[in-house]
Amino acid sequence: MSSEMNEALQALATERNISVDTLYSALAEALTTAYKKQPDALGFAWVSIDTETFEIRVFAQEVDEDGEPYGEEFDVTPDDFGRIAATTTRQVMTQRIREAEREQKYEEYAGREGDIVTGIIQQSDSRYTLLDLGRVEALLPQSEQVNYERPEPGDRVKAYIVEVRRTAKGPQIVVSRTHPGLIKRLFELEVPEIAEGVVEIKACAREPGHRTKIAVWSNDQNVDPVGSCVGARGARVRMVVTELKGEKIDIVPFSDDPADFVMKALQPAKVKEVRIDFEKRVADVIVPDFQLSLAIGKEGQNARLATRLTGFRVDIRSESDVAEQEAYERTYANDSYADGEWIVSAEGEQLWKPADGSAPMTIAEWEEMQNRDSPPELEAAELAQELEIELVEEAVEEVLDAEIAEAIEEVTELIAELEVDEEEAELDEIAALSDPDADSATSDTAPEA
Repeated sequence: MSSEMNEALQALATERNISVDTLYSALAEALTTAYKKQPDALGFAWVSIDTETFEIRVFAQEVDEDGEPYGEEFDVTPDDFGRIAATTTRQVMTQRIREAEREQKYEEYAGREGDIVTGIIQQSDSRYTLLDLGRVEALLPQSEQVNYERPEPGDRVKAYIVEVRRTAKGPQIVVSRTHPGLIKRLFELEVPEIAEGVVEIKACAREPGHRTKIAVWSNDQNVDPVGSCVGARGARVRMVVTELKGEKIDIVPFSDDPADFVMKALQPAKVKEVRIDFEKRVADVIVPDFQLSLAIGKEGQNARLATRLTGFRVDIRSESDVAEQEAYERTYANDSYADGEWIVSAEGEQLWKPADGSAPMTIAEWEEMQNRDSPPELEAAELAQELEIELVEEAVEEVLDAEIAEAIEEVTELIAELEVDEEEAELDEIAALSDPDADSATSDTAPEA
């Protein structure tokens, strides 16, 4: 009998994947419960089972007024305890075995939050989908499913374990197909460098079913993190995309420089400049005009993903918008339109109404306030500009005066030369008139010579 019972318990333990000690403990508790249902049962009693001979004995102790046991233990096994045990043990044993199986299943999955599992879809409705993981079933709520995916019974899918709950009916495993952690786990399966820790996924931003951005970093200078994740001809990333039913994945290199990281996070758009405000956690991004729509993305998707990936709110502007704004600020930097508004009084007079609720003021009072409120730096700049203009005017006048004086001197010299030439001509003419024979004599002697 003992060998048959031992063999039966061994077979049961192997079938249920439960230890034999657990079954003996459950059997002892079941027999103790059966004994305490007897009319003459003692309050403090327990059952002992000899695992070699399978002999079952009941022992008990006396209790005092406070319910505490005292004295030596003694044997109180009933004569017909074997028949009683046979009729009451089966139900209790079945219940304890189920509890042991539930506890074992819970312990198996309790530490696996954040892990990835593969299951077969059993059934699906408007509330949730059941996945068969083998020994247990996982719950895939509708909120954790991708909108356009239509799971069919029998399909094999991978899911991310979000939570493992302990319930009276056993462990309840909640899985997700939309969690960003699913992307990281899928890349760990496809990219050995990530599994080994050479390449790290620093950040991940996802819009399930549409697009995902991940930032990767390499701990080895000889390993390209982006190339490792893409694989030869895109083989590695293609496997992940196939598992996600065609969801697009952008892989960008991680950078410790926030401005550089924001610039890379907006790929494939080309960014000209990034201005970071660390206090407000805002990144002002300037892109060429023809890259504006690409940087923003369809319905702002690219900008949203870059914001989640970097942790900075990304404001994207084109070069022309920035130039217009800077020109406007330079032109109207001293205007205070935002501090109030112009109104017309009942008498038809134009007044300035400050935004702080104070009394309206006339145009003359407003101009006086503007002059009074102008910053000293601006006044100094205006004075410097005026002084510079005066110096330039004086320099121009000096140059003009020098040029005019030089021109007058040249004209005077030219006039003097002309007057000398005229005087010589007059003297020659007078000499010719006073000695008429000189020319004839000269002409007569010329042939002889």
